[in-house]
Amino acid sequence: MSEAQNKPIRWPAEAIWEAVEPQLPGFTIEVLPSIDSTNTELMRRARAGRQEPILLVAEQQTAGRGRMGKPWRSEAGDSLLMSLGLPLAPADWSGLSLAVGVSVAQSLQPQLPEAGSSTPTIGLKWPNDLWLTGDHKLAGILVETASFVSARTHAGDGQQQTERYVVIGIGINVRAPQAEGLSTIPGSLQMLDGRWDAPQALQAVVPPLVAAIQAFAQQGFAPLQAAYAARDALAGREVGLSDGTAGLALGVAADGALRVQTAAGVVDVTSSEVSVRPQAGAA
Repeated sequence: MSEAQNKPIRWPAEAIWEAVEPQLPGFTIEVLPSIDSTNTELMRRARAGRQEPILLVAEQQTAGRGRMGKPWRSEAGDSLLMSLGLPLAPADWSGLSLAVGVSVAQSLQPQLPEAGSSTPTIGLKWPNDLWLTGDHKLAGILVETASFVSARTHAGDGQQQTERYVVIGIGINVRAPQAEGLSTIPGSLQMLDGRWDAPQALQAVVPPLVAAIQAFAQQGFAPLQAAYAARDALAGREVGLSDGTAGLALGVAADGALRVQTAAGVVDVTSSEVSVRPQAGAA
């Protein structure tokens, strides 16, 4: 471990709290040196009836997990590991992980690199990953809702909207981990700029993310469809679905579904039904 990795990590908790609390009353931040999984911990708390808005950051996770239970591993300082928990009552939950991905990508890279630039582009790999140019995985998103918590309802647009406690976990590689045993080549923020560290990434990501989630609750994913398309890492590529179907990715629909041209026609794929990966050898 390098000398830099041995130094205590200085987290900008106060600055983030000052930026977020006015928009999210009761918001708190907690930083832990180590935990099994930030998502697991917030879900445990939700089961115990703790439903306050909170950002939980871990310097190291011993049992981090991604979508479908896949492990997310890291050493202290190598990754930004965080979960945001808050009550939410969107009119439609569809596309929430995509909205989170758009917000994180735009915070980490506000402007897309010009064509021909040597700077990697942060792309969005449906439904919940951020990739750098060349299919290097930069980050993963895991959204879970505590449906077992007693739900409240809100009147909105003439409809009753059920409030649930949602936990949004985000893991971002700051320094690229070892690729051994990983199905996707890892990328890192330091591939974009060697000055990135986990505290800087946290401060860049969190305040805009809270605003994006609140906007999603009011408007859904549709207003973000064009922003997603600008970073869509799968559009125009051959993809394979978990049921064995193959096809051409056509982008995402207004509800966040992945549109795939298959031999049987165009199908809309939702995150609860499939896992999507580019096929080997895809351009």
